[in-house]
Amino acid sequence: MQDKLLEIKEKALSVLNNCKDEKTLNDIKVKFLGKQGELTSILRGMRDVSQEDRPKIGALLNEVRGAIEEKITELNNKFNEEQLNKKLQSEKIDVTLSGLQVKNGAPSVLEKVIEDIEEIFMSMGFDVVDGPEIEEDKFNFEMLNIPKGHPARDAQDTFYIEDEKVLLRSQTSPVQARTMLAAGGNKPIRMICPGKTYRRDSDDATHSHQFTQIEGLVVDRIERGISMSDLKGTLDTLFKKIFDEKTEVRFRPSYYQFTEPSVEVDLTCCSCKGKGCPMCKNTGWITVCGAGMVHPNVLRNCGYDPKEWSGFACGFGAERVAMVKYGMTDIRKLDNQTDLRETAAFDRRED
Repeated sequence: MQDKLLEIKEKALSVLNNCKDEKTLNDIKVKFLGKQGELTSILRGMRDVSQEDRPKIGALLNEVRGAIEEKITELNNKFNEEQLNKKLQSEKIDVTLSGLQVKNGAPSVLEKVIEDIEEIFMSMGFDVVDGPEIEEDKFNFEMLNIPKGHPARDAQDTFYIEDEKVLLRSQTSPVQARTMLAAGGNKPIRMICPGKTYRRDSDDATHSHQFTQIEGLVVDRIERGISMSDLKGTLDTLFKKIFDEKTEVRFRPSYYQFTEPSVEVDLTCCSCKGKGCPMCKNTGWITVCGAGMVHPNVLRNCGYDPKEWSGFACGFGAERVAMVKYGMTDIRKLDNQTDLRETAAFDRRED
């Protein structure tokens, strides 16, 4: 058996030395080391070897296998390197070719408008505050002077989650209430609260069951003299920066449960500049905002003494501002802008 092993070793190494390709190498490997290979058949015959000769034959068998495997590995590495070199020669890269032009994405129109509004308010000293979208009834209605049974609850068509106690907020005003409560009734407040709100509206060109509302609140001591003129000055600054310096702001008397007095805020139409067009229904004005002085009941409910504190509040839809600013007629486009050719015009890097 010893002579047989040496013969197999010599034969295998001789064949391997003459091997020229990877396929032949695999065939040689199977012939000598495979399940039916010559070395495997020798291994099966080890049971017939005497106890005295087994260590010697076993060591020789391992030596022969090791020599063959080492040669196979050497040739395999050689063939792989040759194949790689051939690929490198045949698949050259022309580094002078122009690179692939990948178009950059851009913020959506709505996202850009919200960021612009936040920056304008922050430049006037306002904080940007966030709050939960799943809200309690007492924050969404009761603390804002809208008790149970009030007709305004029906008008807002709220998404209730649990026994008219838990709901999807129908406005961002609850964030104002939470902020006032957190202030303990003895600190001035200047904040805005942008966020998603939900109402049972049928989706069409001008309505959506989900929209972004941005509300502002200022509360300070009465001796500081917070008044409607401060409210108008704040909104005048905001909308002049959002649209242009020629934009005019006017107040019209209105009614809201959480402000008294209350106003609706109109802007000169940014399309016709106040001359009258289909966008503004030939009035020259577009309504964009509701506002007013904070109702004493709201101040009282949120821990502020209305005899010592006063303030103003305003609220508007970011989608409404975006549609007016960019001349859009369908609110649904704000959520379906997937064409980079549309969004590129609103990229901040082009400002």
